[in-house]
Amino acid sequence: MQDVLSSIAASIRLNVVISWLLTAALTSVYMCLARGWPCATALASCLVLALTFVGSLYVWRSSEHRDHPSTIKRRCLSVFFTTIWSPLFVHFCLNRDAFGQRVTFWQLLGLRTEGFVAAASLPLFLTMILFSGPLVVRILDGVYVDRSYWNSNFCNLVWWRNHLVAPFSEEFSFRACMLPLLVQCLSHGASIVVCPLFFGVAHVHHLIDKFRMGCDVKRAVLETIFQFAYTTIFGVYSAFLFLRTGHFVAPFVVHAFCNHMGFPDFSEVFAYAQPKMSLVLLVFILGLFIWSFLLYPVTDPHLYQNYIYQN
Repeated sequence: MQDVLSSIAASIRLNVVISWLLTAALTSVYMCLARGWPCATALASCLVLALTFVGSLYVWRSSEHRDHPSTIKRRCLSVFFTTIWSPLFVHFCLNRDAFGQRVTFWQLLGLRTEGFVAAASLPLFLTMILFSGPLVVRILDGVYVDRSYWNSNFCNLVWWRNHLVAPFSEEFSFRACMLPLLVQCLSHGASIVVCPLFFGVAHVHHLIDKFRMGCDVKRAVLETIFQFAYTTIFGVYSAFLFLRTGHFVAPFVVHAFCNHMGFPDFSEVFAYAQPKMSLVLLVFILGLFIWSFLLYPVTDPHLYQNYIYQN
């Protein structure tokens, strides 16, 4: 009973902190708009979007961990409303003159039909090349031919959250809504670096969930730091894809695929006997090399009719 009360108290304190930060950020946005500071307005607006996204996950007072079915359902409802609210907020803070009159608001969010098929397939193909090693490991282990693997996943709320809800809501809030704000006053390169910082920090809240699950403090902190670094690096790649393709679907499908693959498990590779281990490691290296070689040609804006975000 004491643990439950402590968890509820911690949740209430967190809600108070997030509410205070969100109020301060909204006030900053208003002041920056009033003073005509476009860059400050963009950064403050991104902060509001990040706080709103994370804060919406904790409006529910529950002692259950993040993978509990009730927690997943409640948080899916939260991010649904966040996804609706985010573009309304962006519409208020966006300086349309920076993009020209021929570009619509929805096109700025990456919601357009021109080049859609290419955007939904080519970046995914490129990312699969990067993950050639892990894909080969899964194929060798017979994961994808196991019918029970697919049956269990399709009935698993965690799987649907990781492959659909999280990629869609996160990419829409942290890429489709933030990048149009940032590129108003920052270069594409600076926007690609700044935007993922909000995305990485937004994942720090998982530290709370780890504590709730009884994880050791040192281990929880180290795992959270690693997750922050990993998600920030992925955020750079995702922001790069959004600006190069001008499509929301590109980072969305890549995010879903990366969530499916997870971080490569090299321990499993080193457990293979020779020569299988060397051959699999070679596939890892070749995948990274070919991905690096194809990165810019496959994301050429002309392939996606991307005239919106021209550097």
